[in-house]
Amino acid sequence: MQKVLTGLQPTGELTIGNYIGSIKQMIELQNDYDSYIFIADLHAITLPQQPEVLKKRIREVLALYIACGIDPEKNTIYVQSENEYIPCISWLLECNTYYGEASRMIQFKEKSKKNANFSVGLLTYPILMAADILYLDTDYVPVGIDQKQHVEIARDIADRFNKTYGETFHLPQPLIRNSGAKIKDLKDPTKKMSKSSENPNSSIRLLDPPEKIRKKIMAATTDSESSIHYDPEKKPGISNLLTICSVFSNQSISDLENQFKGKNYGEFKRYVADVLCEKLSEIQTKYEQLLNSNQLDEICEKGIQKARELAKEKYELMKDKMGLIRK
Repeated sequence: MQKVLTGLQPTGELTIGNYIGSIKQMIELQNDYDSYIFIADLHAITLPQQPEVLKKRIREVLALYIACGIDPEKNTIYVQSENEYIPCISWLLECNTYYGEASRMIQFKEKSKKNANFSVGLLTYPILMAADILYLDTDYVPVGIDQKQHVEIARDIADRFNKTYGETFHLPQPLIRNSGAKIKDLKDPTKKMSKSSENPNSSIRLLDPPEKIRKKIMAATTDSESSIHYDPEKKPGISNLLTICSVFSNQSISDLENQFKGKNYGEFKRYVADVLCEKLSEIQTKYEQLLNSNQLDEICEKGIQKARELAKEKYELMKDKMGLIRK
């Protein structure tokens, strides 16, 4: 079975936009691939993190993804920093990567412009990402179009290593996420919903309590009309709420339009809030159960044993090919 790899950074609070745009696809992929999912805590520290907050976030993000439907029986799940061979592989790859390649990465350019005192890790983290991908001989890496460059540099580094030292790595392919449903900002529905938005009312977090969900939905920007129909250009606010409701209720948008024909925005918003509260309540209940049990540790221990063994094997192969062997 072909392998698919996904890394999750333990930063920020996940929103319903993350659920629809990313988590749902991961749930679908786990049924068709040998799926590996890791918490990318080493990537997170390219920017300053508070140790206690990071430690807490690692468990919370892991618990939340599993609560959303990531099946530990169908995925190898582990914490990146617990696989000590990944940084070792990354160093060997760094020594086979040109500075120009790393400095041309779009995210490095953007983040380094914002802070003149950026760390060296910000420059080299695409090579760490390549190590994550290549040790496993990953077939596919699910990415958005803006992340495609990271898979491409991993392919370039792997191809160069293979040509220099002999066949060592499988060349991965980006698996571009289908556009699917696009969830917009609740206060400005012309923008994408973002977990980093400065306005707390612009998005719904997966862990928001019911009263906060209802308040945000009822205050969501709509328009001066009263008809409930899908028209992203002329009615972006109502169209966004229809999309959200369709995904979480498993109803088509046309069915929702018929259901609320002749009804007002208040009635529709209350229904959307009810649907979201019910679905997110199920996720939150599972989340709390996971946090208060030993299950997360058992899942990660099982996953890291498998991942560490595969990484050690690849690391030893690389050392042998590069002449880093004492005997």
